Amino acid sequence: MPSDIALPATERSDKARPRFSVAGPSGFRLRVQLIWLGLFVLLVSLLYNLGLDFGLIGEKLPFMLGLRLSPDGFVQGVVLTILITVISMIVSLFVAVLTALGRLSSNALAFGVATFYASFFRGTPLLVQVLIIYLALPQFGIVLSGFSSGILALSLNYGAYLAETIRAGILSVPRGQAEAAKALGLGRGVIAFKVIAPQAMRIIIPPAGGHFISMLKDSSLVSIMGLWELNFLAQSYGRSTYHYMEMLLTAAAIYWFLSIGLELAQNRLEQRFGRGFTADRQGG
Repeated sequence: MPSDIALPATERSDKARPRFSVAGPSGFRLRVQLIWLGLFVLLVSLLYNLGLDFGLIGEKLPFMLGLRLSPDGFVQGVVLTILITVISMIVSLFVAVLTALGRLSSNALAFGVATFYASFFRGTPLLVQVLIIYLALPQFGIVLSGFSSGILALSLNYGAYLAETIRAGILSVPRGQAEAAKALGLGRGVIAFKVIAPQAMRIIIPPAGGHFISMLKDSSLVSIMGLWELNFLAQSYGRSTYHYMEMLLTAAAIYWFLSIGLELAQNRLEQRFGRGFTADRQGG
């Protein structure tokens, strides 16, 4: 059929519309979703057979979700957990970028400080760091609240890990691209944000997403300082009602759903920054 003959509108729309294929990507996603659904139903049925007190869970759930304020009028539960995690994410990213630049620097002072910091915070347990910041700093006249101490500990700990991730992402970009951009007269800022960063993000996002999910769960450690976050409430309600299993399983489910949200955000970012790379690889 000659190429200049127009197809009917219905035929054109049928050709343009992607068709479902069991063996294709859409079929694979459907199978995965069905497996998830089956495993989730199995998990729920197993938990239901434990004879849990769902009435108690429903009674305490609004407090654990942070829909009620704490006795001192501050946020609690999931809201406090998310607040601590988000602030720690932002601060840790700032610390990680500075540390990564120090690790890549030829300046002995910057390199030495960056490597010492990364070695210390990667080589000591997070719980110990939380206790040192909360209990030792007041000995030097620096008194921080439990909220600030928790954010500082999480930020410094995960900043050390994220620094290595960012450094690896920067090193994955061929040096010739920065040199070519410099030859075109582009400034350092433009090269960093328009040339290096978009390509480095493809390498940085997957491990960084894993770090942030771990940070969300490790935020439960601030409960030792009396903060009314999710883990603290789960343990408190478990002790007061003698129903530990109900409260701990509820907290675990909430952490899981929050982690799924972070995973979805991570996948979206991976798709966004991996488009050009995927297209080039398929074209090659």
